[in-house]
Amino acid sequence: MRFKAAVLQMRSGLVPSANVDTVAAAAREAKAAGADYLQTPEMTTVVNRDRAAMMAVIGDEKTNPELDAFQAIARDNGLHLHIGSMAVRVGDKAANRAFVIDPKGEVLASYDKIHLFDVDLAGGESWRESNAYVGGEEAVAVDLPFARLGLAICYDVRFPQLFRAYGDASADVISAPACFTKQTGEAHWHVLQRARAIENGAWMISAAQVGHHDDGRDTYGHSVIVDPWGRVVADAGDTLGLIYGEVDVHVVAATRGKIPNLKNARSFTVKTEPALRAAE
Repeated sequence: MRFKAAVLQMRSGLVPSANVDTVAAAAREAKAAGADYLQTPEMTTVVNRDRAAMMAVIGDEKTNPELDAFQAIARDNGLHLHIGSMAVRVGDKAANRAFVIDPKGEVLASYDKIHLFDVDLAGGESWRESNAYVGGEEAVAVDLPFARLGLAICYDVRFPQLFRAYGDASADVISAPACFTKQTGEAHWHVLQRARAIENGAWMISAAQVGHHDDGRDTYGHSVIVDPWGRVVADAGDTLGLIYGEVDVHVVAATRGKIPNLKNARSFTVKTEPALRAAE
């Protein structure tokens, strides 16, 4: 099976309706280009580090005009729309939730980001995602007509066990749409995306946010499509807009046949030797 993937690089702002308009325009462009699947970045609907301000503009999943709009966009354009993530109210916090919507406008699957970004970076940059978000507890793979898709979000990409679970579940494509900081992106984005593809013999498709946002943060960009051999098929660099890639799902089986590490994996234990005595 082959399909044409479109990946949207955004600079989401503070107003959800404006960000939805960006997705709608991208969907029309992607459809005209013959895409079957469109992926958007993490935090598609709003990027705002002010928790109170963010919570004031988001709804829960049942009462959510942005999700309703995304379902209409998928239906109007007749494509699979993968919202990399959006903030969805869950009690007094939010979930960082991905949605996969089919061409009829039906939600096929959703996934809540499992690993929350609680990190202190060099230069005084500090993030506490757990202050505003609840973490997910379940990995989700969804069968599309052209591929099995494993869902992850941003910081999840640093946890290879999640991606190995998708490899073991025969996912053809794995995703990690992101709002990666510029600092961490410059250091690790490409190597992590390529490593997750290589380790699992799967395609890796990850849309990203880019540039200087209204809330003051700077994101790295470089939305990518990586093939199962670890080759970068498309890279958005630091520009806004769409990139495309022809995804050949048959390459997955061929790659796993060449390097059968998923089959060759063995269980093991870790033994810690007693520390050497100081006298030695």
